[in-house]
Amino acid sequence: MVQMNQQLSFDLDLTHTLEKRKPEIGSHDRSVVHQGVTVTYRLQRSRRRSIGLTVAEEGLRVSAPSWVGLRQIDQAVIEKFDWVQKKLQALQVRQHNLAHAASQWRSGGQLAYLGCRVILRCAVAPPQNTRQTPNTQSTIWFEGDPDQPACDQTLWLALPEDVDSARLRDLAQTWLQQRATTWFGQRLAHFEAITGLAPSSWKLSSANTRWGVCNSDKRILLNWRLIHFAPNVIDYVIAHELAHLEEMNHSQAFWDTLKRIYPDYLEGHKALKGLSPGDTPRV
Repeated sequence: MVQMNQQLSFDLDLTHTLEKRKPEIGSHDRSVVHQGVTVTYRLQRSRRRSIGLTVAEEGLRVSAPSWVGLRQIDQAVIEKFDWVQKKLQALQVRQHNLAHAASQWRSGGQLAYLGCRVILRCAVAPPQNTRQTPNTQSTIWFEGDPDQPACDQTLWLALPEDVDSARLRDLAQTWLQQRATTWFGQRLAHFEAITGLAPSSWKLSSANTRWGVCNSDKRILLNWRLIHFAPNVIDYVIAHELAHLEEMNHSQAFWDTLKRIYPDYLEGHKALKGLSPGDTPRV
């Protein structure tokens, strides 16, 4: 399973270190200053025996027992200051990328497709030298060969220039998902031909945290957003899930199997490190 957690947390055990105080309930925002940096967090009192720090989409959240004092909670945040800063910075980058991606859903915007920059254009009729995508009812055309795209080629959509961004996004993503179905199917067939490994079935996924999944029934799910990435990244995820057909774990035996299936897996592994399906490669 290739997965990126959107929430990262750990616990600080307080069983033997802190003195109990009068219980408090509820939640509120709080800040602590360390090394000249102000860290703001949401404090949630709960029925637990330890302090938990979690970095999620809304920022840093701290869960603590009702009997632990505020000074002790602040000290716990300070002790993990480097970890917190690293995760908050990564969150900021992710949110910036998401905002940037959202601004691209317009005529003249850009998206990544198989690792290449593709330009979005709206038109009422297909321009010359374009290919219609099957099953799109003459609404989508691509300049050039979609199996071998080149940077700055155009994806034409049968929409008015001033179309609503959500409508443009939906049509463009329809094309991306259709291309993902075709491309992933071809690559699964490729790996089956050279390794003999094949899932009992497979389909696209829209999961928010997982790039791919292989379950005990040997069924594979592949996140359609992988189509944004270069072919070697897609091959890595497919090979990763195929390796789980033999090793349903991440033991050394699994990594040896993955290397046998796809010797160049490390490059794809590094490309996805720290990314979740909500992230797309820079274009």
